[in-house]
Amino acid sequence: MKKIGLVTSGGDAPGMNAAIRAVVRIACSRDLQVFGFERGWEGLLTNTFRRLTPRSVGGILHLGGTILRTSRSPEFKKREGVQKAAETLTLNNVDGLVVVGGDGSLRGALELSRETDARIVGIPATIDNDVFGTEETIGFDTAVNTAITEIDKIRDTANSHERVFIVEVMGRKRGFLALTVGLTVGAEIILVPEVKYSLENIVRTLEESSAKGKKSGIIVAAEGIGDTRKLLREIEEKTGLDVRLSISGYAQRGGHPTARSRLLANLFGNRAVELLLNKQGKRMVGLQKGRITSIELEQVCKTEKSLDLNLLRLAQTLAI
Repeated sequence: MKKIGLVTSGGDAPGMNAAIRAVVRIACSRDLQVFGFERGWEGLLTNTFRRLTPRSVGGILHLGGTILRTSRSPEFKKREGVQKAAETLTLNNVDGLVVVGGDGSLRGALELSRETDARIVGIPATIDNDVFGTEETIGFDTAVNTAITEIDKIRDTANSHERVFIVEVMGRKRGFLALTVGLTVGAEIILVPEVKYSLENIVRTLEESSAKGKKSGIIVAAEGIGDTRKLLREIEEKTGLDVRLSISGYAQRGGHPTARSRLLANLFGNRAVELLLNKQGKRMVGLQKGRITSIELEQVCKTEKSLDLNLLRLAQTLAI
């Protein structure tokens, strides 16, 4: 193995740059050349890349986003697009490819691995933390802390005005972020896509909280649970409470990665290069029981990661 490629695909996550830096510096220390394909899969479709060296990745460890940029690529979702990407790897004599991204990116990596002889290794990086085969993804801890900082401030104004706030966090399909954030900010109610909510239960919980002397409340809701504006109106109509909505949005994807996100990026990047040098492909690195491991991409893509509903029940108990 002499030359490897690197691509950051899908939604950005804090710590992607740290992963880029780790892969490049570990690879170069093993006498490998590294080429970074730009704007996600588009770089492989248009053969757009740049040579990455230890110096070119200096000063990026603390930066959010990705210096290689990223984008959604409808063309890559078609087999013709995947074959075109495989041809780009062959054209540039790329022996291995590291794909940094979330669930969709890893599925793309698996499809590409079926069309090329280049070894492909995935690094899970997404604030959703919804990738099977790893207990935590790069960027998740940063996104959690970003949301916590915002909600702690919202709690102050909620107490001052005796209001209930619905705080919508990211999570279109899965509720890992909402659950962790809700538990750690002491939310009275946590709503996730995996569990269909009941308006009656929400109203009852808020009324019980009021009867216990609570003058304010926090509801943390993943964006995938439905229209939070409609939910706000329904709660106000049913309870007469003063309810406000705050949408965290894309701020959760940005910002300086936490020490935890940087640590995972370094460890994952190191293992990814090790796998390639050991002639192992079609795998994803991950964290399991405190250890850096790897798992077949096929298993990652066909298995859904389970949300720990025990944490939801714990949050409900702590909110009494």
